[in-house]
Amino acid sequence: MSQAAMVVEARAGRQAMWKTVAVWVSAVAVAALFLLAGVWKMSDPIEAGAKLAQAKVPGALSEFGAVSFGIAETFAAILILIPKYRKVGAWLIGGMLVAFMLWVGYYYEALSGQECSCFPWIKRAVGPGFFVGDGLMLLAAVVAGWWTPLAREWKMPAALLAVLVAVGAGNYAWAVSKQTGAVAPERVALVDGSVHKLREGRQLVYFFDPQCMHCFHAAQSMAKLNFAGTTTVAVPTEVKQFAAQFLKDTGFVAKVTNETETLKKVFPFGDPPFLVLIENGRQKAAINKFDEPEFSERLVKSGFATLK
Repeated sequence: MSQAAMVVEARAGRQAMWKTVAVWVSAVAVAALFLLAGVWKMSDPIEAGAKLAQAKVPGALSEFGAVSFGIAETFAAILILIPKYRKVGAWLIGGMLVAFMLWVGYYYEALSGQECSCFPWIKRAVGPGFFVGDGLMLLAAVVAGWWTPLAREWKMPAALLAVLVAVGAGNYAWAVSKQTGAVAPERVALVDGSVHKLREGRQLVYFFDPQCMHCFHAAQSMAKLNFAGTTTVAVPTEVKQFAAQFLKDTGFVAKVTNETETLKKVFPFGDPPFLVLIENGRQKAAINKFDEPEFSERLVKSGFATLK
């Protein structure tokens, strides 16, 4: 082999190595994020659905959307890690990223400054940085799939998708079943020094963060309803010293307890707002979507509230 041929071959080898490294780094980075997001949505579809509702997805579709997105994100993340199906995974991830950016762009004014809630444990406020971050992920997906040929065999992806659909649907059914039946603690201490019994009659327990605007708007909605025959209990999850001012500003009348951890162990949830309806000590329903007028209508239909 001539020296010129050896130089060309070495150069080609370096180019091939550079492409391989770029493809794998991009694929692993994107797959990690989408696998995290997808598994979270599939494992906690109720909480994920609440986050989607806050992102302007219609409440009736939010939990279905959470399960569907979770399946799609997990499916695409696994495919992009398999060289044979990497291009398909990259297309799916790229398509979802474009759809997310278009959705946020359309509702940008309403969502600006709020947590996008795209990935668990990763806090990202909607703003210019959101589009930069998603743009970088889109670039990584393009790099991951650019030099990969398109697979023509679909048995393995079809089987994987079927398994994920079964897991997602089964876990959603299990999550829904957990929203009823829990037994409330017998009593909790109130901030005024008295003790409140939770196993008598109808009770509404509202978990909220005084700094959360979603919590604020939900409390304002409840302030417009009549809770005669229902005892309302407010449970601050953060900055508990501001609970009284929060209730005053929203107009929502409720007893306040700081036994947050005790109640959260019985009625687990992710981020507030979160509402539990209790009748004679047993949980009848849990609400984590507060879009109006659906939220107020659901409370009225439950019998725990009436219109003023």
